[in-house]
Amino acid sequence: MIHSKFGIQHIGLSGIRQTWNPSPATTIEMALQHGEGHLTSGGAFLAVTSPFTGRSPQDKWVVKEPSSEDKVWWGKVNQPMSLDHYARLEQDIKAYLNTKELYVRDLYACADQRHRLNVRLISENAWHTLFAYNQFIRPYQADLADFEPGFTILHAPEFHPDPSRHGTRKASPSAAVVINFAARTVLICGTRYAGEIKKSIFTVLNYLLPNKNVLPMHCAANVGPMGDTALFFGLSGTGKTTLSADHKRGLIGDDEHGWSDAGIFNFEGGCYAKVIRLSPEAEPEIYATLSQFGTVLENVVLDNDTHELDLDSEEITENTRAAYPIHYIPNYVATGMGGQPRNVLFLTADAFGVLPPVAKLTPEQARFYFLSGYTAKLAGTERGVTEPQATFSTCFGAPFMVHYPTIYADLLEQRLAEHKATVWLVNTGWSGGPYGVGQRMKISHTRAMVTAILDGRLRDIPTEAHPIFGIHVPTHVPGVPGDVLNPRNTWKDKEAYDQKARELWAQFEKNYDQLVNNPSGVSSAGG
Repeated sequence: MIHSKFGIQHIGLSGIRQTWNPSPATTIEMALQHGEGHLTSGGAFLAVTSPFTGRSPQDKWVVKEPSSEDKVWWGKVNQPMSLDHYARLEQDIKAYLNTKELYVRDLYACADQRHRLNVRLISENAWHTLFAYNQFIRPYQADLADFEPGFTILHAPEFHPDPSRHGTRKASPSAAVVINFAARTVLICGTRYAGEIKKSIFTVLNYLLPNKNVLPMHCAANVGPMGDTALFFGLSGTGKTTLSADHKRGLIGDDEHGWSDAGIFNFEGGCYAKVIRLSPEAEPEIYATLSQFGTVLENVVLDNDTHELDLDSEEITENTRAAYPIHYIPNYVATGMGGQPRNVLFLTADAFGVLPPVAKLTPEQARFYFLSGYTAKLAGTERGVTEPQATFSTCFGAPFMVHYPTIYADLLEQRLAEHKATVWLVNTGWSGGPYGVGQRMKISHTRAMVTAILDGRLRDIPTEAHPIFGIHVPTHVPGVPGDVLNPRNTWKDKEAYDQKARELWAQFEKNYDQLVNNPSGVSSAGG
């Protein structure tokens, strides 16, 4: 355990005891001793985060202060918190944490050292620091003694804010995730859901990097044997983790990346996969991580006697998760970096069942669909969502966008033009009818389409423009039945398909108009 010379006393923290940067094994021992979770039969650590089993975007705040005030996209996504409310909340969280045993974890964000951010997590729970150890980039032991944080997360999951004192939302239980760009601090309280830790730093990078002409992206990335990099944009549950984990390609990362003049780089050093109904046949690389020591599981149902996992159970939530270091995936890219992308895939889970399973986009369409960020909001990813709902999340990650969305779209358009990358829309959602009538797209078909894209076999295949959406649908894809490619053919009632497709296109147009004319009112859905 290595203690940084840049301690925490100068920010008013001591706790009744401090544990700095313990090994995963020691962290798990401490978590078990304090009753924070259970060890599974396969060796992973399991915690239950109820009642918060997903992010709570309504409880996210950005401090309104002079250095960032004119740069932030204020509204439903970035709710303003006053400096006075922030000061009281920070003071009360520190007073609370000083009565607890504290666990301090020092980590990096961004594989590219030119853009690296030093992150310090201070938590009352040991297991949350193991989650962060798995998710972020782990410093060498020799670097920990001189580690100086660039952003500090004060993590008090058992402390609930007082709306009247702290200016937070009136809810039971109450929670808050607050970012102060001037103080370079994140406050997380009232929620045990570990995803708030990783997404808070993703939000920070979404603020910092565009100022350096780097595009932050909510996407997975992998690289082929010939050095061809591919990006997979998409919200939670659309297939970023699943489709990027391909044994024939090197995994750069599964969720968050930057695109600079030098190429692609991972923000993280781990993966955060949904594991509901995970199977060894469909997703062998991810499935294998569930039996590796050090993996952190959230909200998976456990047999009380055998400690075997029930991956099919939704008893706690559908949003069951596994957090593991990226090197648990056999073909990971150790540098966390890749070259300029050749293909960019926009993944969507269409709950209406009307979008084609694969289509090529023009540069203008790429900008439109990127700003639209359409998918289905999937059950369990956010509180109160019990079944899929059609939603739009600009840039495929509205909850994490700090600047106005066109800033990110401009950067994407610039990068696509510079490097002549091809953009594809891939629907991993429903076919043959809307949710409740049709069926979810077969993963074998989706994999075949993605493989054909990345192998270059779709590059010169003829396409037909969709009569409603205008996107260019390949006339055939190797290994995929022809009738699957045209979603209208999969519906029994063709007129019902046309009507539903027109309804969805009308929603696209309404959302885009709102984004342009009423930017503070757009959706805050995301993964």
